[in-house]
Parts: sequence; C-alpha cells; structure tokens
Amino acid sequence: MAKDQLVIFDTTLRDGEQSPGASMTRDEKVRIAKMLEKMGVDVIEAGFAIASQGDFESVRAVAEAVQTSRICSLARSAKKDIERAGEALKPAALSRIHTFIATSPIHMDYKLRMKPDQVVDEAVRAVTTARGLTDDVEFSCEDASRSEFDFLCRIIEQVIKAGASTINLPDTVGYAEPEEYGALVHRLMNTIPNADKAVFSVHCHNDLGLAVANSLAAVLQGARQVECTINGLGERAGNASLEEIVMAVRTRADVFPVETRIDATQIVPTSRLVSTVTGFPVQPNKAIVGANAFAHESGIHQDGVLKYRETYEIMRAEDVGWNTNKLVLGKHSGRAAFKARLTELGITFDSDEAFNDAFTRFKDLADKKHEIFDEDLQALVSEVAAPDSGEKYRLLELESHSQTGRKPVARLRLLVNGEDRSVEAEGDGPVDAAFKAVEQVANSQALLKLYSVNAITQGTDSQGEVTVRLEKDNVIVNGNGADTDIIVASVKAYLNALDLLASGNMRTHPQKEGV
Repeated sequence: MAKDQLVIFDTTLRDGEQSPGASMTRDEKVRIAKMLEKMGVDVIEAGFAIASQGDFESVRAVAEAVQTSRICSLARSAKKDIERAGEALKPAALSRIHTFIATSPIHMDYKLRMKPDQVVDEAVRAVTTARGLTDDVEFSCEDASRSEFDFLCRIIEQVIKAGASTINLPDTVGYAEPEEYGALVHRLMNTIPNADKAVFSVHCHNDLGLAVANSLAAVLQGARQVECTINGLGERAGNASLEEIVMAVRTRADVFPVETRIDATQIVPTSRLVSTVTGFPVQPNKAIVGANAFAHESGIHQDGVLKYRETYEIMRAEDVGWNTNKLVLGKHSGRAAFKARLTELGITFDSDEAFNDAFTRFKDLADKKHEIFDEDLQALVSEVAAPDSGEKYRLLELESHSQTGRKPVARLRLLVNGEDRSVEAEGDGPVDAAFKAVEQVANSQALLKLYSVNAITQGTDSQGEVTVRLEKDNVIVNGNGADTDIIVASVKAYLNALDLLASGNMRTHPQKEGV
C-alpha cells in the first residue's frame, strides 16, 4: 500500500534567522537554499518580505536561484504584507504565500485588540488577496494550541473556502504536549466540513523540548506537512529539527504511514553549512548531526556494534551524510578542480573577482593545512561572502605575545576605510588583548555577547572557526572568522562583526509576531 507524502517545509531562512545573532546575508541564504533544494525539501520559506529591503531582496534572490522546491514568503494578514510577498516571489518557478493571524483569546484580546468576527473577516481578506497573486496559499492560526476549538473550526472552514490549500496549526509558544496536540489535529480534521480540501500542517516550537514529539504526534493523526529547521534552529529554544523528523519517519516506517522526498545523505553537509553560516555550533550529542551521534564509548556497546551493528545503531551514519566529506583538495590543486568542487557543494560566485578572492584564500590555507575538507571550503567561502556591503576593516598583520607571569600583548596592523593603522594593547589573554587593540581603532562601544570557538575538522592543524556576537543599540550581529591560528580567526570574526554593524543593513529581528 502506497504511503502518503509528508511535505517537508523548511523555515531555516525565516524562523531560523530569528535566533538572536543568526541573521544571514542574501548570498548565504541562497547557498543554504540551494542545499535545501539538493536535499529535496518541498517548500523553502525564504523570509518575511515586508520586514526590510534586505529581506525582500533575499526572498527574490532565493526565488531566482531555486527551481525544484516551492519558495514561500511569510506575510501578516495586512494587504501591503501580502502584496510585498507576491512581488518578491515573482521570479519563482513554484511559489507560495504564507499568511497568518492570531487566533487564541489571549492574542486576540491583548495583541490584536480585535473581536473574533473581525479576525475571521481579516483572515478571509488575507487569503483572498494572496490567492490573487499565487495558486498556493497557506494560512496559519497563530497560537493554535491555545485557541478555542470552535473558533478554530470556524476560521479554518472560512479560509479554506477563500482558497487556502494548506492550514497550519502552530504551537507558537511551545506549550502543547504530544497527546493533546495530536488529538487537536485529529478532531479538527474530522469536524471541519471542508477539511479534505486542504493539507493540514504543524509548526512546533521547542520551549519544553517537545517540538519533534508534537510534530510526529500530529503526523500520526493526519497532518501531512511539518514545518521545521536544520539543526532545530529558531527563536527562543528553536523549532522542530528537520533531520529528526525525516529520520524518525524513515527509521520507524512501521509506525508512520508517510514518506518524504528527502535525500538523507545531504543532511550532515547541510547541517554543517547552516552551522558555519550562522555561527551556531551543533552540540556533540545532538541527534543525527551531532559529532557523537554515532560514537560509542561504552565497551559493551562497542563490542555489540563490532559483532552486529544493529545491536546499538538504528541508523547507518553514512545514510545521513557522515563520512562522505572526503579529502578533496590540496596545495597543488588548480582553479578548475577548486571550482568544480565548489559547484558540487552548491557554491557559485557572482563575479570573477569573488572567485579569485576565494581561490587566493584557498591557496593560502593550503600552505598552512595539508588536508582540506569540504568543511574548510564552506568556512572559506563564508568568509569571502560576508558582509554584503563594503569591507570597512581588514586585518593586515597580527603579532601576539603570551608568556607566563606577564600580560599578553597584541600588535595589529589594520586597514580601516583604506587607511593603514597600527595599534597595540594588553589584555587578560591573547584574544582579549587583540580585541582591545581593535577597539582602540574602532571605538564601537558594542557589547561582546558571545565568543565561541569550534574546530572545523579533526587534527591539530584544523582551522578554528570563531563566532563573535556583538550588540549595539538593540542590534545583534554575528561575526565569523576561520584560520589555523585561533588568534587570527578571532580577530577576523571581530572585524566581520564590526563590518556588519557599520554596514547599516543589519537590523533587529523585524517580525514582532509570527507562527
């Protein structure tokens, strides 16, 4: 008996970007979107077009770059939001407008300050407007898990009549638990007269650590779309993890009456790309994509796995993309080999200048590091691609001195708006000294909110990938830098963050409300 298809709706580029510090540039969004397309994601929510000119351009760029996945833009129920989304999606081969309004009493009373009748009328108008711009409209009942059942039935019936073909029931605040959430989906689908005219979808947040469990409970009760993100990225505690949803459905095919189109071998490479771009390392014990997900420390477990893998492993590591990132390039590799491998990774450049810059950095890295892996290339290209606007700060030289019993000292030469500047500072450690030296020149007055170091690959010659999160005037930016010298990587990350602050294109997360 054929199984139903479970539609995988990825919102890494929209909801995932709402993680503080996870803002992505347009080019980074396109790179991730191409990987999601390669993975076989059905719907890619590319952004919230009305939020800013940058978001609009990102949605449009993704719409132009992707051919086989449906591209979606979020829009509030306001007409201007929906029209802006429709404009951004014009280049898309397949498009969807995703509009929403809150349906819970607490949201209607205190946020919208609207009566239930007004909310229904607004929802119908929104869907009607969107339906005039695209043949695929999704409607979300924001805070559905805390909404009254009879009102949900009423508004969903009306928006389906107006042309919504997907109905999303978000657990917006992560409040639901699996049994009640699954029961809500089942009851709605069996009560609403025209429920068979739409696909029911779920979008679960992870505030109580139940996002995946709630999503899967809903699938068992009839939901046929799951909204999720790579690595579970998202605001607050995040969203349901795409990799966990996909592999749960695949591994427990005896339980779930659905299947997906996902090429699971692309899961780990995509996870690593998202981690590199956002600067959010994946915790080692994270399911599917964590470094320890297929590691066995216990002697009993090791013995069992050696004798028969299935004793302690329910999935094969290679099925989700582990051990596929083999050595690809070295110091003798030429431009053609470099370009060919980047193309295989879904990486392209807008200009010869950008490619030449990347190739130069690759050669510099190859002189320092004998073995270069795909992860190194992803980090290298991320460094080249950001920021979108001009580069204000560039590191020319760095000398760092650290000795037991003495204050560490950092001496830097920086190019600041084309001017060569030399500066020196002491600090509590070599990184602290280097940052203080930079600040003598930049005087940014930004707060350092996060400093994180992550090894990109194994070995003592691995590049260190550094994330620096700065906050100023309620704007949070994430700077990234990579180098085999961790002090150099740290300064690169700090300068990258300062460039983002100086660009004026970064903004606070614009979506004050959402699903």
